[in-house]
Amino acid sequence: MKDSAPGAEAEDLAPATYTNMDRSSDRDAEQDRTPAGSPRAVHALLADGTTARIRPVQAGDHSQLQDLYAHIPPERLRLKFSGARHPSPAQASDRACAPSRPGHRALLAETGGRIVGLGEYERTPEQEATRAAGPPTRAARPATADISLAVAAGLHHRGIGTLLLEHLVSAARADGITAFTADALAENHEILKVVADLGLHTARHFEGPAVHCTIQLDEVADEAGSGADSETYLTAVETRGRTAGVASLRPLLRPESIVVIGAGRKAGSVGRAVLRNLRTGGYNRQLYAIHPNATSLLSVPCHPSVAALPQVPDLAVLAVPTALLAATAQECGKAGVRALVVITGGLGPGQAEALLSACRTYGMRLVGPNSLGVATIDTDLSFDATFAAGHPRPGMTGVAVQSGGVGIAMLGGLSRLGLGISSFVSLGEKYDVSSNDLLQWWESDGVTDLALLHLESFGNPQAFSRTARRVTRRIPVLTVDVGRTREGRSAAALHSAAAATRTMTRQALFTQAGITATRSIGDLLATAALLHAQPVPAGRRVVVVTNAGGAGVLAADACAEAGLSLPALPMDVVDDLSAVLPQGATTANPVDARADVTEEQLRRCVDRLLRDGCADAVLLVLVPTAVAAATGDDLCRALTCAPGRRSRTVAAVRLDQDVPVQLLPCTGGGSVPAYADPQAAASALAHAARRAEWLARPPGTVPDPGDVDTPRARAVVETHLTAHPDGGWLGPRTCAELLGCYGIPQLPWAWAETEDDAVIAAERLRRPDGRVVMKAHWPGLLHKSEQRALHLDLQGDTQVRAAFRDLSIRFAGLLTGVVVQPLAERGTELCAGVVQDDVFGPLVLFGLGGTATEVLADQAARLAPLTDLDVHDLITAPRCAPLLFGHGGSGPVDLEGIEQLLHRLSRMACDLPQLTEADLNPVLAWPGGVTALDARVRLLPRDAHDPYLRRLR
Repeated sequence: MKDSAPGAEAEDLAPATYTNMDRSSDRDAEQDRTPAGSPRAVHALLADGTTARIRPVQAGDHSQLQDLYAHIPPERLRLKFSGARHPSPAQASDRACAPSRPGHRALLAETGGRIVGLGEYERTPEQEATRAAGPPTRAARPATADISLAVAAGLHHRGIGTLLLEHLVSAARADGITAFTADALAENHEILKVVADLGLHTARHFEGPAVHCTIQLDEVADEAGSGADSETYLTAVETRGRTAGVASLRPLLRPESIVVIGAGRKAGSVGRAVLRNLRTGGYNRQLYAIHPNATSLLSVPCHPSVAALPQVPDLAVLAVPTALLAATAQECGKAGVRALVVITGGLGPGQAEALLSACRTYGMRLVGPNSLGVATIDTDLSFDATFAAGHPRPGMTGVAVQSGGVGIAMLGGLSRLGLGISSFVSLGEKYDVSSNDLLQWWESDGVTDLALLHLESFGNPQAFSRTARRVTRRIPVLTVDVGRTREGRSAAALHSAAAATRTMTRQALFTQAGITATRSIGDLLATAALLHAQPVPAGRRVVVVTNAGGAGVLAADACAEAGLSLPALPMDVVDDLSAVLPQGATTANPVDARADVTEEQLRRCVDRLLRDGCADAVLLVLVPTAVAAATGDDLCRALTCAPGRRSRTVAAVRLDQDVPVQLLPCTGGGSVPAYADPQAAASALAHAARRAEWLARPPGTVPDPGDVDTPRARAVVETHLTAHPDGGWLGPRTCAELLGCYGIPQLPWAWAETEDDAVIAAERLRRPDGRVVMKAHWPGLLHKSEQRALHLDLQGDTQVRAAFRDLSIRFAGLLTGVVVQPLAERGTELCAGVVQDDVFGPLVLFGLGGTATEVLADQAARLAPLTDLDVHDLITAPRCAPLLFGHGGSGPVDLEGIEQLLHRLSRMACDLPQLTEADLNPVLAWPGGVTALDARVRLLPRDAHDPYLRRLR
């Protein structure tokens, strides 16, 4: 490769962006701005789990870069540069450190303050001249740039080169570059492998001993990207990220040595409680404590400082005063500690920045601050570094929480159920380690088969969603949907510095990622019990069997309210049930088996229902009776002993049960969940059915809507923001031009600033019936109907003139002009739009439109980019959906046109991060087409954001 050295193959996944390094995904205390307004540095994980800092080159790096080149062995230099064209170390350093120039980008990688890699790209002079001539169009020639890469001697195979290339790819795409070119000697197998494994389409051309490589960048997905090539690249980045992420968590979740700092002599201190739990929780590796005076605490050897320890611990648990926290973290980092769990809370901004800076400087992963602690329960290595009252039970459930109190409740509930944990992490304020990291760990640990989350904030939802979509295909991922109300969101923000997130946005994330979102800790544990013990139901059909008619009614109501169905039973099943149940039993659904039913009769009834396949789940609802007590029957054994139970879902409700949910052991192994309340059982069954439906769906694809002119759209945005640096709502002309770049259909219109112009426009736009519509316009006008700023059904010049004069008089001083349109055809009024969320990215909304939009609030939402399945869900989710499919005999509207409209909106939102809000309302749909009657677009100055670029938060 031209000016390149062999690199490595793999590294980590950490969500975010290089092209937008001055934006934070959650907290950017670890980043420091380089001079002259250059992008901030970011940190990312290498293949071995260590941390590298990626930043732009500065003039002061010249001597270190010369040293980098000087220490590359001669044989590496021969492979690194082609023939006699390679520059000297001084020349290469001069080029990298030269003042910033258009078309050039130089990034370096640092570990421990030492430069260990350099990556550059530079457009050819001809390409840069073409770029400077004006905004690109679809017809423009591909923009290419030459790249070079150098990695320090002895540091290959750690992923430094690949990480630099990924960041160069992201930066180059934002710079409009569509391909990289590079030259390497054919014998330089290592660097050729780095390029080949990058995940991009690469063409090779052999010229004697050299290989000329062309790496296609325009096939890389931006946030709207689609197609197999885009997916291949993102998957490759994701795989490297998973490898590095898991490696970085081993010192945290499988530490070979632990030190507790802040464990005092007095009973009742948090640090002492953590030390006690470690001492009594079965940890069989090296355990230390730091105390300036004591030689031991709780029989654990003490040392005066981390530097005085006989070995460097993998993990340090910090429970020290906030004033000492940063210095203690620095001490740990200097000693070589790999991970910190910070119990201490209440950090101020400066203290938070100092803590995270220490972790980034020394490459330590951080849990917390304000953490309850971490625990791993495994046959090989178990430890409990929490201050919970009791030790968690071993099991196969991974748990991640932000609230320590919620964590204690989850641990207690899982222990009561007998599920236990594989690992537990109290994330606290999530400065570093997040749920995304833990999903990757549980996916790879070979133990976890169920994941439970309690999240009050999200750092990088796009990366989280992509990881979750993959993980939930293998194991169920459950969460508590917290912050559903304004009050709840405010409380979350106060409690954990969480970003307030709209309910619709958060629920869209959960739905698209396949995450089971429950409404309470009780609902989460009830659902976890069912998913752990039973197969997911194949559908939503439930048969209720009870020994008390009233209890059956309660269960039927609960199932219906949860979205489940109670189908009628086939006649042959009814006949068979009548033959096995007591005289007078009701064999409809619910099945009332009567109070005097015996265990054997009930077992045969359940067996028949499970064998027939007339239902996807059987719910047995029981009340205690004197009859069963007298005969010694245990009616629950009808489930726990029923043949065929493993192929279909079964659950019980015992109205006299003293715990909300428990697992009843089955003969021959396994268990059946039993609930104290029908609502809890029905909710759990509904969650399980939704998971089954999600698993049965293909992943979906993001189609290319075609006829899209993204370069022109970006030029429109850039021109508007240049003229209006603070952004704002677009005027009608600019708005129409932007929508036109994405082929979004609009009703014809004309702009008029005088009465005569309005008459001319009306004459030109009139349909055969001669009627037009006139709408007032001024910057910031949002609700025309509410302000009576429009006139409908205007006929003839006289009415057009009268309408114009009316608007001019009533809105004098505001009115800048009017929009004239032909009166639209009859059809269904819908709305479609985009809201750019600061944390979650673009959200596409769809639902009932017109004046009823805000009153009825009949809308659905999904996060962009939209797959074909997301669009289907958007169209079918609102209550108005039957109108689109021909309810009432009017015939279906143009559904394909609606699908195209939503895909085009999604693409526009992803292409243009400056698009803060877009509102198409109303959108008229009829059997022959779809068109937007009114459109508003608001832009704000924002940088491009690549959510899939690997970096630490």
